[in-house]
Amino acid sequence: MSIPTPPPSAESGKRSRRKEARPGELLDAALDLFVEKGFAATRVEEVAARAGVSKGTLFLYFPSKLELFKAVVRHNIAGRFDEWKLEMQAFEGSSSELLHYCFFVWWERIGSTKASGITKLILSEAGNFPEVASFYRKEVIDAGQELIRQILRRGMDSGEFRKVDLDYAIYIVLAPMIFLMTWRHSIGMCVPDELELTPEEYIRLQVDNMLHGLCACQKPSSPPPTF
Repeated sequence: MSIPTPPPSAESGKRSRRKEARPGELLDAALDLFVEKGFAATRVEEVAARAGVSKGTLFLYFPSKLELFKAVVRHNIAGRFDEWKLEMQAFEGSSSELLHYCFFVWWERIGSTKASGITKLILSEAGNFPEVASFYRKEVIDAGQELIRQILRRGMDSGEFRKVDLDYAIYIVLAPMIFLMTWRHSIGMCVPDELELTPEEYIRLQVDNMLHGLCACQKPSSPPPTF
């Protein structure tokens, strides 16, 4: 995504180069604090301090905490949907393989990263911040659901998946993702090592379970592809 830039100034070359680096540093600092403290408890002064700039500098790029949050979500999650759509369209394997692939790509790029903590924030605070909830629904939830819908429709159109109600089937795919993100940023942070969940194995089992319910014809099970 494009990061906003302030009006040009007459600063020296060194000073200007430093200012150009600041939006990315502010987004990184904001992501850290939003995930650590939540939306309500994060103050813009803290974000600026962690990025090593003044609050005034932060407001040159992001006029409010809400706009800063939107930029964080777009930079880390929403801005990547076009890239994922292109990958999905270019995928040449079966729809079952595509479903496996998308789960593991999602885990690698979002689920296993700090950005997955945004989902826990939304689940915890959306009711208190309607503007945040509305933005996240439009730019992340709606876009993600449409991508899943296209994967399932691909399998149904080819005859690989049986016909199902897509409006509800998308939640079968979303549920394991939401569980992993909330687990990682809540109880999963404090469970003993012997009880630690292995995300990759959980994903393999969940996708295998989905496909047994989606496939039009039951065939002898084979090991799922490894990505």
